[in-house]
Amino acid sequence: MNAIVANYMSAPLSPTDLAMLRFTDKLTRSPGAMLPADVETLRQAGFEDRAIHDLVLVASYYAFVNRVADGLGVALEPGWDAENYVGPSD
Repeated sequence: MNAIVANYMSAPLSPTDLAMLRFTDKLTRSPGAMLPADVETLRQAGFEDRAIHDLVLVASYYAFVNRVADGLGVALEPGWDAENYVGPSD
């Protein structure tokens, strides 16, 4: 799990999981850049339309809730160190 949090691109993941995380990373960081080809990549990785739909809803909801919390100044949970979080490299 720590390898995924540190950098999912170098974590030991299945091709299916990696495709899912790449898609949600792009959706989170660059939603306006999403293309039909991104959905097709998920289909080629074995995702059915319902699973893609659910994936988009979960990722979008998570982003929405975080923006609401940030907008209201909600404090981070104890022990969460956002300053030192190392995410995937672009």
